Amino acid sequence: MTTVDLSPITKYFPGLSSEQVRQLGLLPSLYEEWNAKINVISRKDIDNIVTNHILHSLAIAKFISFRDESKIFDIGTGGGFPGIPLAILFPQCRFTLIDSIGKKIRVVTAVAEAIGLKNVTCVHGRAESIKDDKCDFVVSRAAMQTSDLVDIARKLVDTRKQRNSMPNGVIALKGGDLQAELHPFRNLVSVEDLSGIFQEEFFETKKIVYLPL
Repeated sequence: MTTVDLSPITKYFPGLSSEQVRQLGLLPSLYEEWNAKINVISRKDIDNIVTNHILHSLAIAKFISFRDESKIFDIGTGGGFPGIPLAILFPQCRFTLIDSIGKKIRVVTAVAEAIGLKNVTCVHGRAESIKDDKCDFVVSRAAMQTSDLVDIARKLVDTRKQRNSMPNGVIALKGGDLQAELHPFRNLVSVEDLSGIFQEEFFETKKIVYLPL
């Protein structure tokens, strides 16, 4: 496999282990290979996967450091973002990656197996159908409107057990003007501009949204 420049990641996450670097370094070629068969990442973005997908996913780790044994559900994971990069960064946490499109979950499952992720469960189906499992946080990357995401998360997030430094809830990566979308949650929501964390041009309009439940 070709050597991958991970400097856009390592400059913000200098403490990565050799295993984490290995796993992150395998992702671009794996996604390029799968994308040729099943389009899970836009063609124009595949060349910028390190910044536009992997580093973007890891932005959540700049907002919260999940404590060991935390359970995180990635709803509408698509090709595995933000779930797979976060699972690499937090190997002692448990991640469930959920998508209703079977071919996308096929890719996510194959990628997780190829890099040796042991803390990921891939689910083909709608998050609303999950009945017997609870999580600490729901994460999402531009998968749906915030109101829809919150409706689903309210049924999945365990608000009784608090493992982390902030209340359990929803953490979403979004872009653009969110004023109207977030208006119903204006008294609860926290919004942080990723341009204040990352220097790359891609992040100029990107935001992280947090809603405690």
